[in-house]
Amino acid sequence: MKNKPSGNISLENVRPDGARMIREAELVRFSNNSKQRRYTVEFTCPEFTCICPASGLPDFAAIFIKYDPRDWCVELKSLKLYINKFRDRGVFHEDAVNIIMDDLVALLDPWEMEITGDFNVRGNIKTVVRARHKR
Repeated sequence: MKNKPSGNISLENVRPDGARMIREAELVRFSNNSKQRRYTVEFTCPEFTCICPASGLPDFAAIFIKYDPRDWCVELKSLKLYINKFRDRGVFHEDAVNIIMDDLVALLDPWEMEITGDFNVRGNIKTVVRARHKR
């Protein structure tokens, strides 16, 4: 029987490129190629995490993003990495949803956008935060 090497495993020493990609993530947009019609794009981010600034404990949520693009669409890999950036960030539920809204509206300038954060129960309280933007 061979001995396996011991040591702590972390995201940094197993997959440093992934950790760096998340840390350096920026939202990216691309041109809407179907400007001739109004349509809706919907994303679900079911594994959103952030840190409660009051307790330091993790909060978990599903984030729902719905928008009608005008000139721009968000590139999915950049959105994924951007959302994952929140995992180590101390932020209240309301702020998380509104920060995401502000960043996406600034990037895309959509006709309409709605962001919903459906947060897991904490202390017997279920929180759903919904932000809306209309041009």
